[in-house]
Amino acid sequence: MQHKTLWGRSAIVSAILVAILLILWMQLNEHAVEPTLLVNEESTLELLQEYWEDSAAADLGLIEPPRKIKTGIYIQSLEFFNSSYVNLTGYIWQRYRNGVDDDLKPAHGEVGFILPDRVNSGFKLQETYRKSVPGEEVIGWYFEARLRQPFAYATYPFDHKIVSVRMRHKQFSRYIVLVPDFEAYVSTGLHDVFGIDQEVTLSTWRRENTFFDYKITDNDTNFGTTNFIGRHSFPELHYNFVILRKFESALIVNLLPLFLVATLLFVALLTITKKGELADRLGFNVLGFIGVASALFFVVMLAHIQLRKQFAGSGIVYIEYFYILMYLLLVLATANACICSLKPKRRFGMIMYGGNILVKVGYWPFVLACLIAITFGVL
Repeated sequence: MQHKTLWGRSAIVSAILVAILLILWMQLNEHAVEPTLLVNEESTLELLQEYWEDSAAADLGLIEPPRKIKTGIYIQSLEFFNSSYVNLTGYIWQRYRNGVDDDLKPAHGEVGFILPDRVNSGFKLQETYRKSVPGEEVIGWYFEARLRQPFAYATYPFDHKIVSVRMRHKQFSRYIVLVPDFEAYVSTGLHDVFGIDQEVTLSTWRRENTFFDYKITDNDTNFGTTNFIGRHSFPELHYNFVILRKFESALIVNLLPLFLVATLLFVALLTITKKGELADRLGFNVLGFIGVASALFFVVMLAHIQLRKQFAGSGIVYIEYFYILMYLLLVLATANACICSLKPKRRFGMIMYGGNILVKVGYWPFVLACLIAITFGVL
């Protein structure tokens, strides 16, 4: 078969594989986080009644319903400290009904809630207002906190983050549940973004959604109290802010160097030939090829180390498999160069067919097929 035909087929196959890869990337970029159905006070009370209040009352022999304290939050700034921590500032407020919640109402200088995920010792919290409204007293606090978050990076750079602010009443041993203060927001529909400053800077991220929900917690202790209500299946209020990564910049930063390395390796492969005169003209020799491969290896390794630093403590991320593939290509290309420099036996005849043409025309289809297989693995 003529070389021109082989190169043409290689180009067609590569183009098809590129199209498939782009389609897979589009699917990978579609995040699958479904917002909660808690869009108003009615839906919240129904959920608590159906999934928690009845069973809790039966298990603990409780007669009175839980005390519900309306709680709201507004995020003013957000900054990712590292791959597991986020810094937040903003306001949290609570509504206490006059004559009903007087025994729960925090005094001046006290706080009515706790943030269980807070980790920084320099936590700043101060009461900013205490206002009487018909039948209630609203107390608001300004806070600055660093929260530990279980972020997942397996699909980086097509990943998303859910920043979740976990809240619980300060008197957590009592039969008290925090409920969202939906009345304080303009709109809290399934696709509305609320509770966060529209001008907050997100750098390489973009807003996707916000919602309240409950996460069930279990504790293996009663904290020294009898009939501790939060020991089994206690609903903790979470305010969630969903953001999607702007993958374009991440792809350029990570994929462009790898693409250049892969291209340089391909050019080096083109110099491999069994013809002595042509090899002299192209400057091909095994030691020279190994030198090029070694230089490319260090480029990939340094970029890989830099990437790994961003996700210390996390598992292997999607883009990291591309670096592993690049290591494999460097090893295979070096082995191919060594084989071609020797007088191959019959079993290497296919490799040396047409002056190593099969390896050359199969390079990009092989690379792209591997990328597609990797992408399928994380979908």
